[in-house]
Amino acid sequence: MTWTFTSDLAAYLAAAGPAVAAQPVPNTLLLTVADALERRGPHAYGPADPLFGWWTGADGTVSGALLCTPPYPLQLGALPEQAVRALSAALATEPLLAGVSGISARRRDADALAGAWGRPFRVAEENRLYRLAGLTAPDPAPAGRARPATGADLPLLLEWIEAFNSEVGQPGEASEAALRDRISYGGILLWEHDGAPVSLASFSRPIGSAARVGPVYTPPELRGRGYAAGVTHAVSEAAYAAGASEVLLFTDLANPTSNGIYLRLGYIPVEDRAEVAFA
Repeated sequence: MTWTFTSDLAAYLAAAGPAVAAQPVPNTLLLTVADALERRGPHAYGPADPLFGWWTGADGTVSGALLCTPPYPLQLGALPEQAVRALSAALATEPLLAGVSGISARRRDADALAGAWGRPFRVAEENRLYRLAGLTAPDPAPAGRARPATGADLPLLLEWIEAFNSEVGQPGEASEAALRDRISYGGILLWEHDGAPVSLASFSRPIGSAARVGPVYTPPELRGRGYAAGVTHAVSEAAYAAGASEVLLFTDLANPTSNGIYLRLGYIPVEDRAEVAFA
């Protein structure tokens, strides 16, 4: 039983790709990040080189994986318990993991790793993964309608994504290349009222059976009017139309408003995750 670490995306996909794809719901972040790296190159998320890892069990089968695209934390997918225990030791000894400053994982795995590492840490964020069980239209329906974003919307999209990142404390900058990619498959919708955009929602390219909604953003001065519910309902329908049979999203557990909206639209909780930052 062992962890293997590399900076070679092709090697990671060859070794761990089938195991990751076999569990598309808990591994949604691993799938979408690897897809972006394949499409946009190894520095799609920043100038630092990404790293990858996979866990091979006693029977020689790969049964879990992780990846990291600095400055983002180490992302863990679905892992067996023995892989989490072994990762605690690897974090202290593996050279490729020396720069890791945080971990995003299932809550129980994040707790175990943080406690075992022996370094000061704080819980930077707690998220809940939801899956759409049956889409329900917002009631009352908000004023306006949804439309796909186009290249002409790029300045507004960049502005709003930067504002979203700043508001939630997301590292990195808004990427024009990433936005153009999402526009190319209809992955960004704008909600318009009286001819002006008032909210946006996006979804990841469907990989296997799953797509993930996010980000969803409404400027502060336009909140409280149902626009986010309207555009999230529309983008969820668009994800189904694009071929997804599983539509997922993450919410910050500290934001009861967004959690309430998604529950009313038909999303149900799957699991909780935590982001642990090390001092």
